[in-house]
Amino acid sequence: MTSFTLHPDSREVIVGDTPVPLGARAFDVLVYLDAHRDRVVSKAELLEQVWGGLAVEEGNLSVQISALRKALGPKAVATVPGVGYKLATGAAKPAPKGPALPTIPSIAVLPFANLTGRAEQDYLVDGIVADLVSTLSRLPGIFVIASSSSFAYKGKTVALPDIGAELGVRYILEGAIQAGGNRLRITSQLVEAETGHTLWTERFEGVADDVFDLQDRIAQRTASALELNILLAEADRARAKPTDNVQAYDLALQAAPLVFRVQTREELEAACAILDRALALDPDYAYAKSLKLRAHLMAMASRAVPYEAGRVVIPLAYSLLNGRQTDPIVLANAGHYLAYLARETELGYRTLKQATALNPNSIQVRSSLGWVCNYGGRYDEAIEHFEACYRLNPLHPHAAHARSGHGYALIGVARYDEAVAILEEARAEDPGFGSTTQALVAAYELAGQHEKAVALNAAYMNAVPQMTVRYYYANTPFRDRDMEDRYGGALRAAGLPE
Repeated sequence: MTSFTLHPDSREVIVGDTPVPLGARAFDVLVYLDAHRDRVVSKAELLEQVWGGLAVEEGNLSVQISALRKALGPKAVATVPGVGYKLATGAAKPAPKGPALPTIPSIAVLPFANLTGRAEQDYLVDGIVADLVSTLSRLPGIFVIASSSSFAYKGKTVALPDIGAELGVRYILEGAIQAGGNRLRITSQLVEAETGHTLWTERFEGVADDVFDLQDRIAQRTASALELNILLAEADRARAKPTDNVQAYDLALQAAPLVFRVQTREELEAACAILDRALALDPDYAYAKSLKLRAHLMAMASRAVPYEAGRVVIPLAYSLLNGRQTDPIVLANAGHYLAYLARETELGYRTLKQATALNPNSIQVRSSLGWVCNYGGRYDEAIEHFEACYRLNPLHPHAAHARSGHGYALIGVARYDEAVAILEEARAEDPGFGSTTQALVAAYELAGQHEKAVALNAAYMNAVPQMTVRYYYANTPFRDRDMEDRYGGALRAAGLPE
């Protein structure tokens, strides 16, 4: 821990000879921890004493702890799993040694703090954590420490960097459970072990009588959030490495965020160039291959390239369906691509169902399954999958694509006003996604809003001059003839040329 001098009267913190700026609330937390440095201070006590009984989110405390670790060093404030925090004292100890970090992202779920005031609730707290570990263990590409190892830290004063080093993990998930009458409030946060930097935090509420439903919601939302946040954190870490040391895995991580933003031919080429470098290092790297499929799919769905250019990687998609593939993201990318661009609707549907069975908590997988259900005319099932995406994480970056597919499904069941509303929302979130704009033109027309349909179609034709009614019919992935004709007729009525 970095040594510091605390001056409560002038509200200054001096590290060495340099004043360190701290927010007012972070300073108050530090003063209280310093005054009680001989013991562990519970989160409930800190919230009560520092915030004076005000009703605040526990996430506020997490923010202040992160600020202290940033200012004073990652080991300045130790987390005591299941209890609270303790200000570190004495000379810095040598970093503990443990297993080397795995080549894939790694995480440990610490025992959550029981802030219910009832020791007999420990079984409930531990049960929720064990359920989380079990769910996260199903995520592909993430190494999860068994609960028997992470529970060894329950009640102990250990700094997060030390836990990361001892268990050989890069990330730590911690949290706390509070109770008020029959209601439970559960807060969890994802932290980078070495730095103490908080990557994600979430709060869940429910009643004790529905604890199993609450456990399911926590596990689903956490799994969905971690899949995204760990991917982004790993991508940032990969970009920080020297170029000549980047291996295939790191290159794929760099490409992944680019792939889902492909809306121009140049963006497609940039993402594929990175992935080709990864495949030059490892020609059998299935995840990198599947990202190439997703990049072409996104380029086609955004109307950035013609269908012929999107279909050039069809053989690559078939090569991934070899009967041995167990990565749900790889299966989702391959199945969605084949259903859309190779018109293999039933093969794509079966592949996406397999991917969903492997990981039902992935928004990417569930959204792709919803789209492929649309292609086959399974609109009610599609709506279920898109609504599941919003339950998992309504603020997920891929939510706009789910809303776009949801709008198509609502057109399929002739709920045109609802389709307009959700497609307008999807277009506001991602205005460059051409599929959404085209669907909104059709939805406006079918909902009787002809003037809006004509105006939006004019803008759409300006952006996609090659689009005609004949081009639509020749390349649409929809297999439902009634939907195909209603949709195509609406585009024609809005002014799309033959």
